Amino acid sequence: MKIAADYGFDVNKDGFENARALQNAVLGGGEIFITEPGIYEIADQVILEDNTALHFCKGSYLKRVNNPDENGYVFINRGAYTKTYNQNITIAGLHIICNQVIASPKTEDSRKVILGLIGHCSFFYVKNLTVRDFECYDLPEKNFAIHICTFENVLLENLYIEGMKDAVHFGRGKNFAVRHGRFRTFDDPIALNGHDYVTANPELGWIEDGVIEDCYDLHADTTTGYFCRILAGAWTDWYEGMIVQRSDTVVSDGRLYRVFMPVDGKTYRSITRPTHKAGEKEYDGIVWAVVQEDVTYRAGCRNIRFKDIHLKKNRPVAFSIHFDRDKWSRSYYPDSPSPIQENLIFENIVVEAEEIPVLLRSITPVDRICFVNCTLKNNLIRFARIAAQGIVYPTTDLVLDGTKFEEDVPLLVRCFEGVNANLRVVNSVNKDFSTAVRGDVRICESDISLCKQESG
Repeated sequence: MKIAADYGFDVNKDGFENARALQNAVLGGGEIFITEPGIYEIADQVILEDNTALHFCKGSYLKRVNNPDENGYVFINRGAYTKTYNQNITIAGLHIICNQVIASPKTEDSRKVILGLIGHCSFFYVKNLTVRDFECYDLPEKNFAIHICTFENVLLENLYIEGMKDAVHFGRGKNFAVRHGRFRTFDDPIALNGHDYVTANPELGWIEDGVIEDCYDLHADTTTGYFCRILAGAWTDWYEGMIVQRSDTVVSDGRLYRVFMPVDGKTYRSITRPTHKAGEKEYDGIVWAVVQEDVTYRAGCRNIRFKDIHLKKNRPVAFSIHFDRDKWSRSYYPDSPSPIQENLIFENIVVEAEEIPVLLRSITPVDRICFVNCTLKNNLIRFARIAAQGIVYPTTDLVLDGTKFEEDVPLLVRCFEGVNANLRVVNSVNKDFSTAVRGDVRICESDISLCKQESG
């Protein structure tokens, strides 16, 4: 057991002294305790190794202060810089005061900030990670609170996060749980982004086998995004003459490369194949960044369960099964293999907000969506497609099991042109309820009255 104060960690020290002291305390791992309450300034990141457990006492806070050379992270694992897995890391009781400090490079040759990794607490190539009793009330608009990518076995529990950006942001990985979360964020409280902007995830791939449980989307006056963004993507092999834009991905020379250009909506013709092995390099006026060496052509989410979710915030859409299509990124490159998101379960979803016109919107291929024991108001489930050459949408199996309808629902399910669904409505709480579906919806089974409306 180590006491951080024994290494010089002190509320009376400046941010650089405290960063050095805490870094010395965590060297070699072990259990490290912050035992004195108070506000500790911190001006540099602390790098965590294997078998490290940090315990912050009640009433202790880390307050970020600006580093004039470069603002990195609050915490990051050492293997993030070498793409080497770290294991068995725990942070308990951490309360961050962001103080408008943003994790961003001050120079082009940044040694601290990894392209695409932008959480105040960031973990990249990590196994057996636990973060519990985490609080942040002033999350600024350019950084996530907790950002995790390329992981196995993650537990996040007892979280309270307020601010402007994503509270919890996952990139690729498997086996995770987010439990007992209270979120009041302008952007997405939960982001499951197998694909993402070039500046918002360091690697791409599948997010698998997770549960988000007992979480609240708290009321706020303004918002963007969704309670959860479930983001897919697909790309293809590089070929001469292809037209690319910011964040496009290609497979070339056994690696993934991404276009790292300004956010201006411009497109570029790629003539020269990218082949450099690390970092960024310009070809034909296009800056390509190396992303990863394990080649995949698709990204998305599989086997994800949402359980006991309370939607208190008015949002146009609560859950988005998502493709990006804007100047920041287009998730699906034309004629790429279709990424099919799989087996998404929504259990005991309680709509408490007055206005959530769309409970779930899907614009990606998805095989199965199941709602279990949910309490709904006038909330639509909507399926649409993007206009992209080559993409194929399979029939989606949609199940509503044990639904309680609290309001009249003129339209329950809508499929726009080019997509279709098989619908089963079973074990409904109020079986005398009646509603409608529109578009190519095949009613396979229903214990409530369902009529089909004409498309339009």
